[in-house]
Amino acid sequence: MVSGSGICARVVVVDARHHMLGRLASILAKELLNGQRVVVVRCEEICLSGGLVRQKMKYLRFLRKRMNTKPSRGPIHFRSPSRILWRTIRGMIPHKTKRGAAALERLKAFEGIPAPYNKMKRMVIPDALKVIRLQPGHKFCLLGRLSSEVGWHHFDTIKELEDKRKAKSKVYYERKKQLIQLRTKAEKNVQEQLGPVLEVLAPLSYRC
Repeated sequence: MVSGSGICARVVVVDARHHMLGRLASILAKELLNGQRVVVVRCEEICLSGGLVRQKMKYLRFLRKRMNTKPSRGPIHFRSPSRILWRTIRGMIPHKTKRGAAALERLKAFEGIPAPYNKMKRMVIPDALKVIRLQPGHKFCLLGRLSSEVGWHHFDTIKELEDKRKAKSKVYYERKKQLIQLRTKAEKNVQEQLGPVLEVLAPLSYRC
């Protein structure tokens, strides 16, 4: 990611699984303001500190906040994990300015890992990982489970699609390991056949 104020055109794909919501949002907000394009996948597996019952009560209190005369004017209460993350990041960005609006446009968030991001290298953010930031034994809940409790209806669908994706990835990975083993074996056989030739080329500093 961008370390200073330079702009990087490359898209960074962040796997949000078992990251703490607030810490992940604050780091991504800073990177977006610095010009980095970010895609966040698996938002349904983001963690929140505190048990599910506590977080659900907090969100239900948030749902009661609305405009008295015309509720459609806001605030808008998002239920899906990707939009909850988007709204959290929006609160950390001056989104009413041109700079903030441009930064928010660089962000994409998804539940699961849709194409083409399922074939791209995914990264994690160590400073936001649950195993590093949350005390051992402390209660936590997943954002996807919270969303399903407050009105998001696609938790089971995303889980089914993820199971299919993982099954396909496992087949691909096993095939890749077999090809690597065959390549290693072939290179070893070639080196045995070219032994005399390599001995002649060694004093001449050739690297094969």
